[in-house]
Amino acid sequence: MVAPNSNENSGATPAKTPAPRTLNDVVIRLAGNSQDGIQAIGGFLARLAGRSAQEVMTYMTIPSTISGGPSIFQVRMGTGDIQSSGDRADVLVAFYQHSYESHRSSLRPGGVLLYDSDNVQPNPGDNEVTAVGVPMTSATVEAVGGSSKEKGKNIYVLGLIARMFDLDVQKLTALIKERFGGKNEDIVRNALLAFDAGYAYPAEGLRECLYRLDQPAPRPGARPQITTDGNSALTYGLIAAGVRHGAGYPITPWSSIMETLRVELPKYGGIFVQCEDEIAAISTALGFSYGGNLAITGSSGPGLSLKAEALGWAVMAEMPLIVVNVQRGGPSTGLPTNIEQSDLMQAIYGSHGDAPRVVLAPRTVEDCFYTALEACRIAREFSTPVIILTDQALATRIEAFDEPDLERLMVTVKADLSPRPTGFKPYPLTGPTRHAPPGSVMEDGKYPTVTGLEHDELGHPTANPALHAAMTVKRREKIKAVAATFKSPPVFGDQSGDLLLVGWGCTFGPIHEAVGRLQSSGVKVGHLQIRHIHPLLPDLDKIFARYKHIRVVEINDEGLYGYGQLTTLLRAKFCNPEIQSITKTDGLTFRVSEIVELVAKNLGLASIKTFARAHSVLATPTRT
Repeated sequence: MVAPNSNENSGATPAKTPAPRTLNDVVIRLAGNSQDGIQAIGGFLARLAGRSAQEVMTYMTIPSTISGGPSIFQVRMGTGDIQSSGDRADVLVAFYQHSYESHRSSLRPGGVLLYDSDNVQPNPGDNEVTAVGVPMTSATVEAVGGSSKEKGKNIYVLGLIARMFDLDVQKLTALIKERFGGKNEDIVRNALLAFDAGYAYPAEGLRECLYRLDQPAPRPGARPQITTDGNSALTYGLIAAGVRHGAGYPITPWSSIMETLRVELPKYGGIFVQCEDEIAAISTALGFSYGGNLAITGSSGPGLSLKAEALGWAVMAEMPLIVVNVQRGGPSTGLPTNIEQSDLMQAIYGSHGDAPRVVLAPRTVEDCFYTALEACRIAREFSTPVIILTDQALATRIEAFDEPDLERLMVTVKADLSPRPTGFKPYPLTGPTRHAPPGSVMEDGKYPTVTGLEHDELGHPTANPALHAAMTVKRREKIKAVAATFKSPPVFGDQSGDLLLVGWGCTFGPIHEAVGRLQSSGVKVGHLQIRHIHPLLPDLDKIFARYKHIRVVEINDEGLYGYGQLTTLLRAKFCNPEIQSITKTDGLTFRVSEIVELVAKNLGLASIKTFARAHSVLATPTRT
């Protein structure tokens, strides 16, 4: 590939460039400050992978303070079955000294340290990695000039990475133009100047660090790939499912769903309202649903707590409603930009009285889209609130997957204002709940009521003990009936044997890869990811019975009694003492090696190989 605008080795005989080595996949960690645009670099790389029909998965951390601070973006891209963002990096890009010092340990032996020599002084005695110093800051200023100073440093680094891995310059240039196309022409020009300068930088160290990612096999007839994050996938899944109304209040990491719905719903004749607080938001959404339009509201854990009273009203009134909870670390304001799966019990039981509702937990970015479709189906069919329990990792992670068949999946649902026949009852004891939105004509003149009080079959308030007991049974059995519509989840790996690893939410990928490592050590292990959290499939015990040990991997605390939240639920349901916990609360996603090590420790299996691919697939360590 010829570098754009490159004049490297001008006036001299060009040094012979080694042939790039082909790699299956690579893990690149970018470490700097949140103001440096490292998320933009990662986003460009991820979208390039998606447009090249490659696999990609990302991971990011951002500071919770408005003033910003240290931040990372890790991207794993290539071919094969990429299910996690990678335990350790093959390439570490360090923008500052603190970036180098904090993340050097994340770089595999034999990896490449690409650092800004204007700001970083690496340890001269570190011979485990190939260290390549590039004056990223000053070179960007020289390339762009003017008042832009170092604002294009991230795009300069993107050019360096494109050179290292022989990436498709034409596609990257198109992505840069798309990203900055709506801005001033000078911004686009400066971005391209920075990219070209980074690509053409004559660093001799890069001569030993040239690679090429293996190209994926052709997929005749396959749908084109899209590349997006979990919040976006979930949002467009809701739109595809026919949601046109909603209300919310900003909170990290839910806010991007709200902002996208605010922009997109009017295009489909709908509306999204930003309310003054969480209570107003769920109440407004319930008003939309009462009017015959399935509505959505959402938040993270603190906001879900505030919505609890109105959520109880939705259960009593049997109102269809979608509630999204993008979990983060807690309690209180806790860790707003970190990962935790500690809202499960709140999602299931967080209410006064007996208030059963449905809880679903997507496992990947792609699954966020399809979980939204299923949630809307359940809410309409069973006239009930459905909570989609996602998390910060899925919300911000970028993945590539086949574009959904929108022509087949897209639905449009309008409020049913048709006349109701004589004898119509919205809450029959022996049939499904079917509301009549305001404006619907009752042919017998008997109009129903919607209330948070206990009620009879027409919705009229009552304190009759027998009727309250019967309505409680009706609401409970309705949720149990939802489970009959679920498909049994597949078990990955061994279908019986020593160990079953169980997970939910963002733990899917690391558990999936951990199974392969455990199998290579001779352990007969399977993996079950539970998507339908509440109600549970009743026959899970048949799957559990095929394994000697069951370990539930989840990102929450073991609590006072030694079990994580899903573990507690499964033990209560199936009374199986082999169901035990593997938990953590450091605000980070599980690493594959971390799961393997914890399993080995938990089961006393000293022979397990805890690290696969401990060394980088890249260069022999040198220093430049």
